[in-house]
Amino acid sequence: MPATVLILYHSRHGSVQQLAEKIAVGVQSAGAEALLRCVAPWSADTPLTHPVVTKAELVQANALAIGSPVRFGQMSSEMKQFWEQTSDLWLQGALIDKPAGVFTSSSSMHGGQEANLLGMMLPLLHHGMVLLGQPYDAPALHQTQSGGTPYGPTQVAGHGTASGLTAHEHTLCLEFGKRLARFARKLQ
Repeated sequence: MPATVLILYHSRHGSVQQLAEKIAVGVQSAGAEALLRCVAPWSADTPLTHPVVTKAELVQANALAIGSPVRFGQMSSEMKQFWEQTSDLWLQGALIDKPAGVFTSSSSMHGGQEANLLGMMLPLLHHGMVLLGQPYDAPALHQTQSGGTPYGPTQVAGHGTASGLTAHEHTLCLEFGKRLARFARKLQ
């Protein structure tokens, strides 16, 4: 049975969803299964492209990537609410040693991407997960003029091509997905 990487995200305008879907392509290209899931939205009017995650899916996945838009330098309230409802998993130690990483999108170059990535790492650390970043062996990380950090893939929304992502942002998402898949398989 192939390793499964859960790619959990919240996306209000589609930018974070684009990152999630590119990370999924990287996961699949490395021989793992990508499970794309959303957190529950505040509004019932919010259209969802992927199903809402269950706690069972979170526990069963071999690795995890979480993505959220930047909201004043922090993760969205929808993503934060999801993590605040996982105390039962924390008490059980259900996520200890699971490889995990983070990704984000902001509408401006200095919109708080790195602060958001670091903030999204906190619940993962509390759960005992093993954090994976974006190493500098990816040439695109040295060359990017928009999104991309050693903490995880990012996007500056509105600065990409017609697909929404620059070539470097696209490449970094693929590399990040491959890395998650490699660790998921190793620790499976």
